[in-house]
Amino acid sequence: MARPDKLPRVLTEEETDRLLSEPNQRYFGPHRDYLYMRVMLKAGLRASEATALRPERIDLMSGKLMVREGKGAKDRTLWIGEELLEELQGWMDRRQEKAPKADYLLPTSKGTQVATSHLRRSVKRYARDAGIEEVERVSPHTLRHTFATRLYRSAGKIRLVQKALGHSDLSTTMIYTHVVDEELEGAMKGL
Repeated sequence: MARPDKLPRVLTEEETDRLLSEPNQRYFGPHRDYLYMRVMLKAGLRASEATALRPERIDLMSGKLMVREGKGAKDRTLWIGEELLEELQGWMDRRQEKAPKADYLLPTSKGTQVATSHLRRSVKRYARDAGIEEVERVSPHTLRHTFATRLYRSAGKIRLVQKALGHSDLSTTMIYTHVVDEELEGAMKGL
């Protein structure tokens, strides 16, 4: 299989920490943006899937998250860990106070769905403020790439990554093996 010309941009752990430390969570909008980034990093959601998330699609006890009508109108089931679940449970009180009639898990302060363009601008701004290199290549999709690469590194099973991302064709998911192969090459050449 030919190596892709441009591998996806993946954040390091340190870049991720810096990115997530940027939003000032004392305020509703930045707190929501922070949670968007956390959910995308922990569940590999597309920006459109994250902004369409509804509270009833996430079980705050088990961590089960249902993505309805993702790309290609496919549903998928994902899970998020305890730490993020606790943060989302805390968010629910704030959301209820600020946007009680909202249909979305992470709405605007008026209760409406956040535009994916807002998410793109916010992620880029937080990345710039965090001093992340190649900021022009950082987007909500970078968070998805970061999730997929980390899942592949930890599980070592490309089919799990395919299922988590909701890819119908395995060849779409194979890019993540190239990212890890490139890291292996760099590590071995350094020996």
